[in-house]
Amino acid sequence: MLKKMVTGLNFKSKKLLVSIMALSVVVILMVFGYIKNAPTIINLNYYEQLLNANMIKKAKIEQNEVILYTPNGSFVIAKDGIEIKKLLKNVPIETVSDSTFVDDMLSMALLFILFLVIMIVVKKRQAKELKNIEQNEQRAFSLDTMSSFDIHPARSKVKFGDVAGIKEVKEELEEIVDFLKFPMKYKQYGISLPRGVLLIGPPGVGKTLIAKAVAGEANVPFFYQSGASFVQIYVGMGAKRVRELFAHAKAYAPSIIFIDEIDAVGKARGGMRNDERESTLNQLLTEMDGFEDSSGVIVIGATNKIDIIDEALLRSGRFDRRVFIPLPDLQDRVDILKVYLKDKPYSAKIDEVAKMSVGFSGAALSTLVNEAAINALRRDSRIIENDDFFAVKTKVLLGKTKVLSFSDEEKKIQSLYQGAKALCAYWFEVDFDKITIVNDRLKEIDTEIESKTSMLSKIKVYLSGIVATKIKYNEKFTNSTQDLKRATTLAQSMVENYGMGDSILPTQADIEKILSDSYREVEVFLLGMEQPLEKISQILYTKESISKEEMKSFMHEVF
Repeated sequence: MLKKMVTGLNFKSKKLLVSIMALSVVVILMVFGYIKNAPTIINLNYYEQLLNANMIKKAKIEQNEVILYTPNGSFVIAKDGIEIKKLLKNVPIETVSDSTFVDDMLSMALLFILFLVIMIVVKKRQAKELKNIEQNEQRAFSLDTMSSFDIHPARSKVKFGDVAGIKEVKEELEEIVDFLKFPMKYKQYGISLPRGVLLIGPPGVGKTLIAKAVAGEANVPFFYQSGASFVQIYVGMGAKRVRELFAHAKAYAPSIIFIDEIDAVGKARGGMRNDERESTLNQLLTEMDGFEDSSGVIVIGATNKIDIIDEALLRSGRFDRRVFIPLPDLQDRVDILKVYLKDKPYSAKIDEVAKMSVGFSGAALSTLVNEAAINALRRDSRIIENDDFFAVKTKVLLGKTKVLSFSDEEKKIQSLYQGAKALCAYWFEVDFDKITIVNDRLKEIDTEIESKTSMLSKIKVYLSGIVATKIKYNEKFTNSTQDLKRATTLAQSMVENYGMGDSILPTQADIEKILSDSYREVEVFLLGMEQPLEKISQILYTKESISKEEMKSFMHEVF
């Protein structure tokens, strides 16, 4: 009898165990389905992105929460965290009563789920693994969605006519615009234009505005991304964003990709390793290599730190066209000031304001005009006068961004200094585009083999400003820092790398001899060119720039 009872008990226990296991499987599936289909909790920033992207198709208000329904799933956010009026303008909203049959059923379901969870505790390891899988899927989904929202094309309304002071830059970019407008014309003749254009210049000269103007002139979609936006916390996300960006651009071709501050992602590899940044850079290199000829996609990058850009990014087939954007000269500043003062009442003389703002970038001129207008308003004047500009000039100079500026005497010294460089560059056949009062545009020789003579000619150009100011003022000035550094570096390279000193083995004496001999030769040359140098300096003082063609015409008149 006892044996039968045990046997029967065992049978019942097994049956019960099988039932519990079957029920557990059903419950696990129900719980997993419920959790999987449950709305994802989001923050206010994520909600704003969904709303701005028109992703929300329907919304439901339940007690203190708002459930948002999108093609990618449902999301939930606290009702107090959003503006219902703003939401009402875009999507239909369904309000659910606090005491409904659905609520009662949900409460019963929650109690039942709580009871089932207690039973599932025995399956802790399996449940934990399922939970981890679910969390990883949700995080991946969230990151995928976020990265896609940031990539959307824009139509630029900016034209070259809206950007003042970039006459030379316009000429260099006209081919790009024409290629984007008429790609078949170039494809017909087998012409492949550069895949990448790198805009190089100091902060505030309008690199972003120029890129928008190219897109506006060509009337093509414009994809803007900051270099820093590719550097992500999660490994692999930067490379993924690069792939998505190029995929979108190809889908909208012809189009322009503009990467601002590209040095953030294109910094030279090595040294302090950053695997995520390097993988992002590698993906960027791969995508640019993957462009088909005449694909209709142009990549424009902008930087003010070309010296730290990875060499692989600058090689032929990637950013092989470089456009240098200098600080505006006198005529450029006049044109820029006219644009900024166009809609403002003023009696100020633009020429005088332009002359007193030497070294100001386009952004600095914008600040100057704005501050002058504020100063006029502060003194209850209806028009902006010259005194307003002079009153705020110091404020702009000493603000958050220090800009280069000269007094009248400093301008004369700098005109002589740069004039000597222009004269020597022309005479010693060192190629250049334009030399301005604040910088020079000496061209790098694109040859594998360079002679000692040409390298000495460069050193003479770098030392010419120092020699000229010493001759005229019997004084040396601090404006020679960069040129002296470049001359010394070049002399060191000649001696240490190429054996161009008096001895094969490099010595400090050989470096000093190259510099001192070059200094004396330039001194003798400039002493015999006193009058031409004086006239060139006057041209720079008045116009603040002189091109190679203008130098050629001037020297033909003199000689």
